[in-house]
Amino acid sequence: MTGSGLFLDARRRRACAFVSHAHSDHLGRHDRTIATAATAALARHRLGDRAGGEVLPAAYREPFGLGELTLELFPAGHVLGSAQLRAVNGAGVALGYTGDLCLEPTETAEPAEVMGCDVLVLESTFGLPRYVFPPKEEVLAAVRDFVDDALSDGVTPVLLGYALGKAQEILRHLGGRGYACRAHPAVHAVNRVYASLGVELPNVRPLGPEGPGRDEVVVAPPHLARSSPVQRIRRRRTAVLTGWAVDGARHHRGVDAAFPLSDHADFPSLVRYAKATGAGRVLTLHGHAEPLARALRREGLRADPLEATTQLELL
Repeated sequence: MTGSGLFLDARRRRACAFVSHAHSDHLGRHDRTIATAATAALARHRLGDRAGGEVLPAAYREPFGLGELTLELFPAGHVLGSAQLRAVNGAGVALGYTGDLCLEPTETAEPAEVMGCDVLVLESTFGLPRYVFPPKEEVLAAVRDFVDDALSDGVTPVLLGYALGKAQEILRHLGGRGYACRAHPAVHAVNRVYASLGVELPNVRPLGPEGPGRDEVVVAPPHLARSSPVQRIRRRRTAVLTGWAVDGARHHRGVDAAFPLSDHADFPSLVRYAKATGAGRVLTLHGHAEPLARALRREGLRADPLEATTQLELL
């Protein structure tokens, strides 16, 4: 934001940056980082010795000052510790930045809250009208059916979900319902950080060289579906968990099924959220920013797409 010295989810090193959550496409090595304590812990795990800099941990709903700005964080519902940022200038005008946003409650992330603001920067990952997700309980029931069918056929169900966020959500859901689960080493490492932050995942063990037992479910990241811990499972049936499953399983190579379990808001939720904030201007960012802006204009909002590299001038 021009004049404030504050950058939002910058990838290149900056003097001061807000980091909304610990997914790699939102992380950077900054001199000073503003983030929740959970995001800071997960970022340290992901960046390791490259994290560097000073972390300024911030709690939800506790305003604090940065130069002439008053900043406040609100839960974004995306992954553990994910946050939205509201910045209020000296004239009392508020800019809100959602980062990645999920409005459906999960068992492993703080529920998202509507952030009232005058100008809203809204993530637009699923900003096309065709992206309408079924109710989460229906999706989770379908995943359980997939797991039950695989186990009854004597094969190992392998569920592919991002190592940070999606994996913990499905592990918590299945483990809490009595399913015995194994976590790929990359997932297990993140699980340990979640546990240190007070989020326990029952009935979950790391996936070792011995492989899963007869009635165990394996959870692994999609990009490691061909890694040796998974490839050693000779009899397996694989499903990917992603919002892009709305486009069909044919778009995901090497899987038997795809389920639209997403940690992002779908199109109707994005439209509802933009209207609920009361913002007089909306800037859409990432994904399908242009079509979402058009849809919001049809709803009577002043909306335009924003280039990811643009440095905002605050009001």
